[in-house]
Amino acid sequence: MIYVLLSVCCSVIVSILLKLARRYEINIYQAIGFNYAAAALLCYWLFKPALTNVHPEAPISIYLTLGFLLPTIFVVMAYSIRYAGIVRTDIAQRLSLIIPLLAAYLLFNEQFSIVKSGAITLGLIAVLFSIPWDKNDAESKKSWLFPVSVFFGFGLIDILFKQIATYKNIPFTTALFFIFLLALGISSFYLMYSMIFKKMRITFINLICGLILGLFNFGNIYFYLKAHQELNTQPSLVFTAMNIGVITLGSLVGLMIFKEKLSKLNYAGIVMAIVAILIIALN
Repeated sequence: MIYVLLSVCCSVIVSILLKLARRYEINIYQAIGFNYAAAALLCYWLFKPALTNVHPEAPISIYLTLGFLLPTIFVVMAYSIRYAGIVRTDIAQRLSLIIPLLAAYLLFNEQFSIVKSGAITLGLIAVLFSIPWDKNDAESKKSWLFPVSVFFGFGLIDILFKQIATYKNIPFTTALFFIFLLALGISSFYLMYSMIFKKMRITFINLICGLILGLFNFGNIYFYLKAHQELNTQPSLVFTAMNIGVITLGSLVGLMIFKEKLSKLNYAGIVMAIVAILIIALN
């Protein structure tokens, strides 16, 4: 379970770093760009992807879509943490698992039990309850729009990664490396555009913060994969511990360190989220 704990810590540290970015005037676009440089390098160093053995049937269109979505949703997540807080953003991200479940039911005719259907409904209610509806008019739109975007964005990413897992001709770690490279390329294109047309300057502090962000972002993925390898007969245990761990630790950090204010409805959303994850994992 040590790998699950490390993965949970890395995930929450990523949220903390994004929360601190505004306080220390870090350019989030630069940091996210350099983050993927670090992630790609670590992926190459640790997994040794077979770059010369790419199967012609590799789903290039899915790789390209993920290469675009990953940095885009990362930016959305950063804004969600800024306007809605770590607690609500972590709930939205973790409950995004409902999206691929709904896709399995609606698109692939997978049959659900009444219990699992109830858990999905409970999870959707938890997302609604976790949104800060009590913000003032100037911030209300941002405070609910970003967590909802995180919910749907990470859900779509999950669906695409599950599709990649069905292609047995190319190792998942090799696919992950190519996706990181594409995400880096798209981020770099935006940075070059901003440098040329918006006169943005690349600074050393943004480089360092981006590399640190990439270290923990990759650590989240690496330790999660290691947890599944170590507990390969108990995938539901890894899934449950990871998602509930992030919600619980993220909530503690948000409440105790950043003094985020939650309503009674928000607290109810946290409880519902944990219950929904438990039911989904056990059915």
